[in-house]
Amino acid sequence: MTTHAASRPEDIAANPLYQQLRRSRNRLATVLTIVMLVSYFGFIGLVAFNKELLATPLVQGQVTTVGFAIALVLMVLSLGTTGWYVYVANTRFDAMTGKIVEGAK
Repeated sequence: MTTHAASRPEDIAANPLYQQLRRSRNRLATVLTIVMLVSYFGFIGLVAFNKELLATPLVQGQVTTVGFAIALVLMVLSLGTTGWYVYVANTRFDAMTGKIVEGAK
């Protein structure tokens, strides 16, 4: 069984569209990772250094605290960043991958 010369891994890796795909994917993953790390470590920093702020009620006389609200925001942010990556991967990255595969045939 022979393979087409353009479908060799070295040829695909040299494809400018493949290089662009790698750069775009790595850039997006890096940005989203930094967003999540800063968010989570910021929350842990608040827990460590400003417990009073986190224990403050959102509304005077109520039991829901600032810490609870921040934790909810972190959960929504986690879902949002995951959803954004999946959306971009399924639209832009898959389209680029399709073009690369077609060029390799």
